[in-house]
Amino acid sequence: MSKPNGKRYRLETVRRSYADAVGGERVEFEVGPEDEPTVFSFPHPIFTPDEMQQELNEAKGDEAGARILLGDQYPEFLAAGGDVNSVMLLYVGIRNEAQDKVQRVRPTKG
Repeated sequence: MSKPNGKRYRLETVRRSYADAVGGERVEFEVGPEDEPTVFSFPHPIFTPDEMQQELNEAKGDEAGARILLGDQYPEFLAAGGDVNSVMLLYVGIRNEAQDKVQRVRPTKG
C-alpha cells in the first residue's frame, strides 16, 4: 500500500543526515604534547547506545563517566595524562551543541 502523502523515510538516510549535521557518530579528541598527541574517541551523545546512556545516567562522578565513555581506552587515556573532568566537560558541551544542531535537521527521504 502506498503512502498518501508520499513520505517514507529510510532510517539509514535519516541517521546519516544527523551524523552529517553533528560531524560524525564519534567525537575525537587529543591528549598529550602538541607534537605527539594521542587521539581518543567516544560515541557522539546523540549516537550513544542505550545501554551506555543508561550507565552514564547512573554514573557517580566524572571518573565513572569517563570510564564508561572511553571503555578500553581508559587506561591509555590516563597514561597519556588525560583529565577525566575535561572529558566529561567535552561530552556535556558536545551534547548541548548537538541539541541546537539536531533541531535544524530535516530528515530526507531515502
